[in-house]
Amino acid sequence: MAIVSSPRLRLAAIVAGSMLAGAVMTGTAFAYQGHMWSALHALQTAETQLQLASPDKGGYRGQAIQLVQQAITAVNEGIQYGATH
Repeated sequence: MAIVSSPRLRLAAIVAGSMLAGAVMTGTAFAYQGHMWSALHALQTAETQLQLASPDKGGYRGQAIQLVQQAITAVNEGIQYGATH
């Protein structure tokens, strides 16, 4: 029997794992960049909600997911840059 049997729980577990991986990759930068960390958390929450939403949105849900993922990447890069400069 699978530990996470529901597709929504499985997706939530994947997103949570991604958040943890992001935290590990950016290291201690979170301690010095509270607003960036808050923005990252909000974007990850938005991505989770979009993933859980029903897919019949005329393609706008998928577009929103891509844009949020791009924003997550940009915020992570900003955090990494801030940690080294």
